[in-house]
Amino acid sequence: MTKPNGSINRSPFGKTPEGEPVEVYTLRNRRGMEVCILTYGGIVTSLKTPDKNGRLDDIVLGHDNLDGYIKSSPYFGALIGRYCNRIARGKFSLDGNLCTLATNNGSNHLHGGARGFDKVAWTAEKAEVGEHGPKLELGYLSQDGEEGYPGNLSVKAAYALTGDNTLQVEFKATTDKKTPCNLTHHSYFNLAGGGDVLGHIVRINADKFTPVDSGLIPTGELRPVAGTPFDFLKPTAIGARINATDDDEIKLAGGYDDNWVLNKKTGGELSLAAQVSEPASGRAMEIWTTAPGLQFYTGNFLNGSITGKGGRVYQFRSGFCMEPQGFPDSPNHPDFPSTELKPGETYKHTIIYKFSTR
Repeated sequence: MTKPNGSINRSPFGKTPEGEPVEVYTLRNRRGMEVCILTYGGIVTSLKTPDKNGRLDDIVLGHDNLDGYIKSSPYFGALIGRYCNRIARGKFSLDGNLCTLATNNGSNHLHGGARGFDKVAWTAEKAEVGEHGPKLELGYLSQDGEEGYPGNLSVKAAYALTGDNTLQVEFKATTDKKTPCNLTHHSYFNLAGGGDVLGHIVRINADKFTPVDSGLIPTGELRPVAGTPFDFLKPTAIGARINATDDDEIKLAGGYDDNWVLNKKTGGELSLAAQVSEPASGRAMEIWTTAPGLQFYTGNFLNGSITGKGGRVYQFRSGFCMEPQGFPDSPNHPDFPSTELKPGETYKHTIIYKFSTR
């Protein structure tokens, strides 16, 4: 359907190993910006934005076909849940009861487990072009006991592309038993459209971060960024301090893979988390979120073993992630902002990516 405020189209994109049909929805706004989204994993397969000369390039990593996402994808572009990031040893206590989750990251639980929300078929519940542009609403029911989590969790995830080149992701969820809930979006960005990301300029609105142990699990400390390679309060190139050999945090992750404690006036406030720009293309991106934390990851585990779209080989640090979230391992840290969702409550999380050129 084509309207003055944009268009939305759908087409088949293969079938899952279980035989479930997968579709791709293509959203375009009135300026020509385009995002393609799968019903499998809610995956953003392509995001085309203009550079300073008006040229559109795809600025996210991914695959040309469904098989790639199923067999060799490190969460490219996906919706992540029931709990994004890590939970230590896949265990936590809830009202005195021990809950045991799937462990898929060494001895830890990562991004929802062996079959998280990135690996399931979602239902396209609504696709329409509204006053502000095209919007796609996806739904998924995570059943009681899935990957070890308690409660039936009903999840809605809406992607909206507005006329001012903004992509908004809005989550809502309800449950019939108390459960942790921590949802995010996991695109790997490269604003240059290729090459490594070390020249990208980053600013993160956070005075502190959560340092980790050897398993990349938070220690519980909220450490000031001042005087460390994690200080992005002033715009700094990703590559400026990413190889700081005297910093244990950098050495543990092989680069940046930590959670920043965002500066907020109130909990749940929609606020600016980070800004990223790429000098050669002129592209710039702002990340806004209602979440208290932001995981900044610099593609440290990309090693050339994945061939993606157009035959492109994804090398070390060829993409970065900005994942707004509740803090990692919060169920095991009572002092962290709570990620518990109770019956009768509604989990809400808004992420906004604002694109522009300089």
